[in-house]
Amino acid sequence: MLAVDSARYCVSIDRAPQLIDVKFPTLEAELRAILVEKSVCHGNFTLASGAQSDFYVDAKLTTSDPRAALLVGRIGWKLIKETATARNVHVDSIGGLTMGADWMALSIGIASYLDSPSSDIQTFSVRKSAKKHGRHKLIEGNFSPGDSVVIVDDVITTGGSTLQAIEAVKEAHGKIAFVIVLVDRQEGGREAIEQDGHTVIPIFNRKDLIGTNAGQRSHIAVA
Repeated sequence: MLAVDSARYCVSIDRAPQLIDVKFPTLEAELRAILVEKSVCHGNFTLASGAQSDFYVDAKLTTSDPRAALLVGRIGWKLIKETATARNVHVDSIGGLTMGADWMALSIGIASYLDSPSSDIQTFSVRKSAKKHGRHKLIEGNFSPGDSVVIVDDVITTGGSTLQAIEAVKEAHGKIAFVIVLVDRQEGGREAIEQDGHTVIPIFNRKDLIGTNAGQRSHIAVA
C-alpha cells in the first residue's frame, strides 16, 4: 500500500474536518489524486472477467480510506441529488454488489444524512449468493420491496457486477433509479448497463486516472 501524507488532511480532534484541501480546487480533484496515489496499479493483471490488462484500479484502498470516504460520500450524494432532480425520480436507498459497493453506499448514505437528516435515505448490500442460514437473505441491510434504488459500484469493466446487483433488486421488487460508479474503465461495461435500460453516471473514467495530468496537484488556493 502506498503511503498517504496525513498532514495534508485538515483534521482536528476538536472540530469537523475541512472538506476541501487547499491544495485542490475541488473535492473531485482531491479524490482523483487519492485514487491515483493509492489505487491505480500498472503491471500484468487478470480481471474479474478473465481478461488481461496492464491497468488495475484497486478502488477499495480508496473507498476504505476515511478521508477519501468523506469525499466519495459528498461527491456521490451531490450526483444523486442532481440526477434525481433532473430525472424527476425519488430515491429511497443506495447499494450494490458486495463488496465493491459496500463502502461507497455507506459513505453516500452518511453524507445524505449529514446534508438532510429528514431525507431518510437507507443503504444495503447485495450478496453474491443468498445466505445459507438464518433468513436466507440475498440483500442485506435496509432495503424494502418497492424501493427506488440507486445502484453503486466502485469499478466497472464489463458491467457484470453491477448488472448482478440490478437483477437482485428487480427480483426483490425494487426499482432502479440509476447507477453511479466511482471508476468506469471504458471497456464496455457502461454500455452494457445502459443497454439494459439504466443510466450510468461515472465519477471518473480511465482517461481521468491515467491521462497526462491525472493526479497532478493544483496550486489554486480555495477559500
